Amino acid sequence: RSYLEMEKLFKVYVYEEGEPPVFHDGPCRSIYSSEGRFIFAMEMENRMRTRDPELAHVFFLPFSVVKMVKMIYEPNSHDMEPLRRTLSDYIDVLSTKYPYWNRSLGADHFMLSCHDWGPYVSSADGHLFSNSIRVLCNANTSEGFNPSKDVSLPEINLRTDIVDNQVGGPSASRRPILAFFAGGDHGPVRPLLLRHWKGKDADVQVSEYLPRGVSYINVMRRSKFCLCPSGYEVASPRVVEAIYLECVPVVIGDDYVLPFSDVLNWPAFSVRVAVADIPNLKTILAAVSPRQYIRMQRRVRTVRRHFMVNGPPRRFDVFHMILHSIWLRRLNVRLHGQD
Repeated sequence: RSYLEMEKLFKVYVYEEGEPPVFHDGPCRSIYSSEGRFIFAMEMENRMRTRDPELAHVFFLPFSVVKMVKMIYEPNSHDMEPLRRTLSDYIDVLSTKYPYWNRSLGADHFMLSCHDWGPYVSSADGHLFSNSIRVLCNANTSEGFNPSKDVSLPEINLRTDIVDNQVGGPSASRRPILAFFAGGDHGPVRPLLLRHWKGKDADVQVSEYLPRGVSYINVMRRSKFCLCPSGYEVASPRVVEAIYLECVPVVIGDDYVLPFSDVLNWPAFSVRVAVADIPNLKTILAAVSPRQYIRMQRRVRTVRRHFMVNGPPRRFDVFHMILHSIWLRRLNVRLHGQD
């Protein structure tokens, strides 16, 4: 009902200030594709985008942190101040030109970033960090992510515009591997996973890199559970990859707020494992009965449409789920002067 209400009522104003590529642009292929795809879809949107700011429920700040890093950041300088200054100047322009930012102190505005530095860049303005709706892949509660006002953005690694060949997988009976992970040894969680499980158990297949000629997607399709440990930051594109391939995701990390968790019942179609429980992974996963697993896999297939990237967007897909998460948080905002 909330979603249908959103479709009927919700209006988003997209600020037109700012020049591409840092504004109104973003990567549409890469691990950061969620950022560019949303910006592009929002700019093309007809139903929920309004050109009249007086009709808007929320205001979108269409900057791309990925493009900022590419265009403004000096490689290896470790100096993010130019990015923060760019964003601070941008908000100064908007707050001077329009009454809307000052009216709510940013509370009915939202930004969206899939870059690891998104939360840090958002601290360029205290109201943006504390009041605005921050839609972030790096949804880390230990770094100030606030689930009551911020939105967890799915990290989706799009290599091509065609997602269909990355979707679907066999039933449980045709998945001989209990659990699988292959990926780089970085961040605080993966070294623990690799130390405990790398090359030690045929049922829990954990490695840094697959042998030449072995297909990552095919091994995921042969696995019942796909391990999704945090890397440098809490989010992992493997969560959505697993959902696409009908492999039950196993989220390993302690501070990650999962996408759309205010409407999706993640425990029904995924497993959450604390970092401290990495040594017990096999015991935890083996305890899931065949009947329970079949139910979980069926639910993975059901929720998959909410993570699908479509061009143009379709009802209930990832673009609309992001908007719905923003809509839910906007309902909690009270503007100065409102009853």
